Amino acid sequence: MTLARWLSALALLVLGGCTTHINPPDDLVEPKHTGFEERLNIRYSPEGWPEALHADFYVAERTTPGPAVLVVHGGGWQGRSRADMTDTARELARHGLTAMNIDYRFAPDHQYPAQLRDLQQALDWLRRHHHQMNVDPERIAGFGYSSGAHLISLLATVNSSDHPDRAPWNPDQQGLLAVVAGGLPADLRNFDSGRLLRQFLGDTREAMPERYERASPAAWVTADTPPHFLFHGTWDDLVPVSQARDFHRRLEAADVTSQLVLMHGQGHVTTFLFRGAVMDEALVFLKAHTR
Repeated sequence: MTLARWLSALALLVLGGCTTHINPPDDLVEPKHTGFEERLNIRYSPEGWPEALHADFYVAERTTPGPAVLVVHGGGWQGRSRADMTDTARELARHGLTAMNIDYRFAPDHQYPAQLRDLQQALDWLRRHHHQMNVDPERIAGFGYSSGAHLISLLATVNSSDHPDRAPWNPDQQGLLAVVAGGLPADLRNFDSGRLLRQFLGDTREAMPERYERASPAAWVTADTPPHFLFHGTWDDLVPVSQARDFHRRLEAADVTSQLVLMHGQGHVTTFLFRGAVMDEALVFLKAHTR
């Protein structure tokens, strides 16, 4: 590792409040760069699905099947697009992690659990087509930001608990090995029932407490929850940093590996814009847990 990269990582640890539970092998510390192939706009939703959903694939050049990462964009469950995560997906692929960067259905036209169902479908598609993507189907992780972080963490906790919203067509769906989640709204029960949540869940927290619980990753943490890498801005006024801190503590209490990086002086948008500052740590984390 170069001196500049070492000093950058040290700054994140000291200034960012990073808590880690892994000591990566030497071969993970300096990322191994590789080429990748782009395969764009591939439909992953089956015929008859409420919407035709697509994904962009960034297939890492490897001689043997390797790990993959399901990538999910943010946008308050109601907008934006997978283009927001293109740079992240390419960065993952450059480091040997094939990325599947997906669409999903939006609120208010489609309410929970529609978005979860889309991610479950995407995960199934990736496993069914692992040969053509040169992916090891047992080595799949997730990466999301904001509402995308919520959805990927929810997918992970649904598949590692007795959650009632497991995929009805595949109730034994194998889950994710690890999750990277930035700006994560982990516990929807702790938010006021603002417009975005009412659109996503259908009504207020007071009117639908069970649905708010079902849609909260924090409510479904078990000892089998996959390891999480969390990054969050301390000045985030959209998703309070307490969401990351509380979820981190909940994971640790369940003996789940959790790494938390606090980006001091960053808000919700700037944490996303400057997420490159934590990518080295996130890549080490993903590689360690998809070996």
